[in-house]
Amino acid sequence: MSAHALSLGPLGRLGRWSAHHARIVFVAWVVIAVGLGFLAPRVEHSLSGAGWEATGSESVEARDLVSRAFNGADSTSLMVVVHSTGLATDAPAFRDTLRRATDVLRADPAVSGVMQPRPGMTISRDGHTAILTGTSARNPKEMVRAADRLKGPLRDLGSAEVSVNLTGASGMWSDFNEANRSAMMKSELFSWPVTLAILVVAFGSLVAASLPLLLTIVGLVASAGVLYLGTLAADISIWAMNFALMFALALGIDYALFIVVRYRAAHFGGGMAADDAAGVAMDTAGKAVLFSGVTVLISLSAVLLVPSPAFRSMALGIMVAVVFILAATMTLLPAVLGALGSRVDRLSLRWVHQGEHRSPAFARWAERIWSKPLLYGLPALLVLLALAAPVLGLRTGMPSIAVVPHGDSSREGYAQVQEAFGPGAPGTLQVVAPTGDAAAAATVLTADRGIAAAMPGVPSADGTWTMIQAVPATDPSDTGVGRTIDRLRGTLPAGSLVGGAPAENHDLEVALADATPIVIGVVLALGFLLLLVALQAPVVALVGVVTNLLATAAAFGVARLVFQEGHLASLLGFESQGFLDAWGPVFFFAMIFAIAMDYTVFLLASAKEHLEHSGGDVKDAMVGGLAHSGRVILAAAAVMVAVFFTFALSGPLPPKEMGIILGVAVALDAFLVRLLLVPVALRLLGPAAWWTPAPLRRMLPSVSFGHGHE
Repeated sequence: MSAHALSLGPLGRLGRWSAHHARIVFVAWVVIAVGLGFLAPRVEHSLSGAGWEATGSESVEARDLVSRAFNGADSTSLMVVVHSTGLATDAPAFRDTLRRATDVLRADPAVSGVMQPRPGMTISRDGHTAILTGTSARNPKEMVRAADRLKGPLRDLGSAEVSVNLTGASGMWSDFNEANRSAMMKSELFSWPVTLAILVVAFGSLVAASLPLLLTIVGLVASAGVLYLGTLAADISIWAMNFALMFALALGIDYALFIVVRYRAAHFGGGMAADDAAGVAMDTAGKAVLFSGVTVLISLSAVLLVPSPAFRSMALGIMVAVVFILAATMTLLPAVLGALGSRVDRLSLRWVHQGEHRSPAFARWAERIWSKPLLYGLPALLVLLALAAPVLGLRTGMPSIAVVPHGDSSREGYAQVQEAFGPGAPGTLQVVAPTGDAAAAATVLTADRGIAAAMPGVPSADGTWTMIQAVPATDPSDTGVGRTIDRLRGTLPAGSLVGGAPAENHDLEVALADATPIVIGVVLALGFLLLLVALQAPVVALVGVVTNLLATAAAFGVARLVFQEGHLASLLGFESQGFLDAWGPVFFFAMIFAIAMDYTVFLLASAKEHLEHSGGDVKDAMVGGLAHSGRVILAAAAVMVAVFFTFALSGPLPPKEMGIILGVAVALDAFLVRLLLVPVALRLLGPAAWWTPAPLRRMLPSVSFGHGHE
C-alpha cells in the first residue's frame, strides 16, 4: 500500500517517519544512550540510603537543632555496641576492644566525635554491654554511607570473647538498604530468563521477543544517567533505580507487545510495507500506549504529594524511566520494525500466525460472556469482593527491626541493647527544651507512663538548650510509642521538641496516613479524566476506574491476610510484623493503578476502535475489543506476574510485600477484571456505556483509535 493511501494522525506519521528514517533515529538514540550511559555507572554510588522522613516535621526540626547545638549527637549518630557474655567492661580485652572501636570511628570524616560509655547511661548494670556513640559530622545520607563503610571493620574488631556491632538508625538503614538491594538484584537476575521465556511464547519469535528488552535497556541506561545528574542537585533514594528497572521492564513489555501485534497484522495480514505498517501500528496501538503512559505518569505524580524525600525521589525515578520508555516506544520501536520488516518473525515458533491480530479463542470467550454475562460476571465480582473485605482491618506501621536479616550487625546490636538496657532503649527519644524549662520537661518525662527512664539533661555549648534522652517503655515499633510521642508534645513546655529515630518514624507514618486518601483521590480523579478524554464516554471511563479500584482493594485484602495476619509466613520465609509497612498503601496503590490502567486503556481503546468502525455496534465493540486485545493483556500480565513473584521469593520483607501485592494485583486485574468483569459490564450497559452528553462532547478534544485505511 502506498504511503499516500493512508490517512494517519500525528503519531502514525511519526511512526512511519521513524520507520522510513531508521538510521537517523538509531543515531539519535545511540547518542542519548552513550551520553547518558557514560554517567550511568556512577549512579549506584551517588544515590541516597536515607530520606525516610517527613519534611518539615517536628522530629526533623529536632534533629537539625541537636546536630547544630550538641556537636552532631542526633538520631543519625553511629551507635556501636560492644558486648561480652563472660567479660565485664573493666576487663583488659573489653577495654582494648573499646579503644580500637573508638579509633575506627574517629578516623572516619563523617564522625565529629566519640562519646565514651558512661555508667548508669550507656554501660549496662551487669557491666557486660557498653555503647560507643560516633556523633555525626555529615547529613543523614552521608551517615548511612558511613555506616556502610564502618560496620564491617567494626565487626572485625570482635573476637570469641567480645562482639562489636554497629546499630542505631543509620546502621539499620544501611543493613536494610543493602539486604533489599541484594535481594532485588538476585530477583531481577532470576526474572530475566523467566521473562525471556514467556516473551518468546507471547511474541512467537526470538527476534520479536528481544524488542521489549531493547526498550528496557535503552530506557534504563538513559534513566540511570538522568538520575545521576539529579543527585548533583538533590538526594535521590537508592530505591529509585530498583523501581525504575521494574517499571521499565513491565511497560517495555506491555508497549512492545501491543504495537508489535498491530504491526504484524498490518504487515503480514494486510500486506503493507514495513514503514506503512509501523505507521498504522502507531496510529492505533500507539495512541493507546501514549494514553497509558500519560496515565502512569499522572498516577505516580500523585506520590509527590507525600512530604518525604525518599518517596518523592522514588516516584521521580520511575517517572524518568517511563518517559524514556515512552519516547523509545514512539520512535525507536517503529524504526526497528521498519528496519526488520518481515525479519521481525525470525526464529519463530511453528504455531505462530504472523498476520493474525484477532484471536479466535478470545473471540469465542467474548461471545460466551455476551450470551451469559451474569453467569461469568457474578462469580468474578464475588471473588473480588471477598478478597477486598479484609482491607477494612488493614493496619500499617513503620518497619521494625524484623525487616533486617538475622545476623546483620544492626539487628545483633539492637537485640543486645534491648537485653541490657530494656525494650525501648534502641529507640531512645531526644527531647530538646529551652534551658529555663528543662526541669519542667524532666518532670513531664518522669511522670509519663510511656517513658521507662529519663537521663539527666545535657546543656548545649551556648547554654540555650538542654537535651534529655528519654527511653520508651516498649519496643520502638510498638504503636504505644507513637501515642507517647503525641502525648509528650501536648504536655511538654512550649518550645520543646521531641525527636529521635522513633519520632522521625512516627512523623513519617502520620504524614503517609494523611497523604494516602489525598493521593488515592487524585489518582482516581485524574485517571477518570484521562479515560474520559481517551474514550469520550463518562460511563465506560467510570467502569474502568471502579474496576481498577476493586482489583487494588482485593490485592491489599490479600496483603492483610499474608503480612498482617501471617498466613503463608513460613512458606514465604518471613517474620510477620503484625502490620503492613506504612508506605504500602500510598506507594503500591499508585504503582498498581498505573499498571492496571495499561490494561484498561488497551482493552477499552480496542473496543472503542471497533465501535467506530462498526458504526456503533456495541456487541462488535465488546467482542472485537476483547478478541483483539485479550491475548496481549494475557501475555503482558503473565510476564509481570512472573517478574513480581520472583521478588516475593527474595529474602527481606519489603521486596516480598512488593512482589506479593503487585503480583496478586496484576493477576486479579488481568484475569478477573479486564478479561471478565469489564466485558460483562460492557454487555450489561449496552449503548449506555458509550453515551456522551452533547455538551461534554463539545468540550472534549476529538480522539479516535482508528485510521483512514487498514
